[in-house]
Amino acid sequence: MTDTTASPRNPVSQGVAAVTSIGVAVLLLTVGVLSILAGGSAVAADDLFVDGPDYLYELDTTTWGWVHIVVGALIVVAAIGLLAGAVWARVTAVFLAALSIIGNFLWLPYYPWWSILVIALDIVVIWAVTTWSPAPR
Repeated sequence: MTDTTASPRNPVSQGVAAVTSIGVAVLLLTVGVLSILAGGSAVAADDLFVDGPDYLYELDTTTWGWVHIVVGALIVVAAIGLLAGAVWARVTAVFLAALSIIGNFLWLPYYPWWSILVIALDIVVIWAVTTWSPAPR
């Protein structure tokens, strides 16, 4: 009797994770560019459409803009490395996705829908990058 449960070397789960990893690299590239643009927007004009209640971890939107620009630029570099298949890029992508989750959690009071979307995408990124183990060459 064959075991059909998902194991670390199950070809089906490896194929799904590999395809997802390529998609994640493109998604990371897109999220990185969008983070840079959103950060640039916050730096250029730090006005908010809706000013919500005060929070304990409140920072100036210009500061958050610079945080998003820096993290976005690092995500773009990791995404390009991930597309090239570099091992360092896999580790960096997981670290930056976790950092992005924290940053977007803190960004929730300002842009809740965008933050929730990016947190969900970061979770997919972490799953795909950590699940996929490339075949030895």
